[in-house]
Amino acid sequence: MDLDLVLITGMSGSGKSVALHALEDAGYYCVDNLPPELLTAFIALQHEQQATRVAIAMDVRSGVSLPIVPQQLEALRQDGVSLRSLFLEATTDALLRRYSETRRRHPLSRQEGRNDAPEQERVLVQAIELERELLADLRDGADVIDTSLIRPAQLQSYIKALISAPQSALTLVFESFAFKRGVPLDADYVFDVRMLPNPHYVPALRPLTGRDAQVVEWLREHDDVARMYDDIEQFLSRWLDALARDHRSYVTVAIGCTGGQHRSVFLVEQLARAFGTRWVALKRHRELDAG
Repeated sequence: MDLDLVLITGMSGSGKSVALHALEDAGYYCVDNLPPELLTAFIALQHEQQATRVAIAMDVRSGVSLPIVPQQLEALRQDGVSLRSLFLEATTDALLRRYSETRRRHPLSRQEGRNDAPEQERVLVQAIELERELLADLRDGADVIDTSLIRPAQLQSYIKALISAPQSALTLVFESFAFKRGVPLDADYVFDVRMLPNPHYVPALRPLTGRDAQVVEWLREHDDVARMYDDIEQFLSRWLDALARDHRSYVTVAIGCTGGQHRSVFLVEQLARAFGTRWVALKRHRELDAG
């Protein structure tokens, strides 16, 4: 019986527990903080019990055994396990804010009982940067989701969309965003479309989005918008086959405008529709989905 395995990893405080809850709701048997030394035996047990959906969370709490995980994952793929690896990312500022709000202790922080706030923040930043280094190999080859600016409900929606997409040689994620709120950390390619005509300055279009028919029609009337679409489409068409041959599972294409409401949303919708005829193409609208 085929086993569908999802590995959740990423930065401490980036939302792994939220992701596991989403997978549990989707019918996965979930295990948090499984020691890497037990991974092979655990998967063998799931095969014996004829399990079909399993999700495992691993992070720096696994300690010195963490470096063996990439080799284990490759061995599982060779054995025919259907494996998806998801890495949750967040900016240092976002993680600092979350630790400040929850007053939790970072698993790599060795500071005990210090009341000096600046020193506590300095130690926490050092722990976060060390964690990034330790997890670098797990981040490579995984589908990265930047949780810095999204709500738990958005993260759950993104997780469920990824696992419901059919397995293919390559999955494309088109993501719109607002530059004023920062560039997504999960982007493989970033396209800046702020130079395009802006529906924001048309009073009737300002409250609408790039998914509304009036905005779509208005943007299609501008040659610069069509040229930008053609340039992005041609670039991706030229290189996606090479990325697939390089065994990439996911490619995230982020398109940003000033507010993440009109131009970037329009282009994401159009590109996802066009590329969805050949590849698995998912859509994310960071700012609209937060509304």
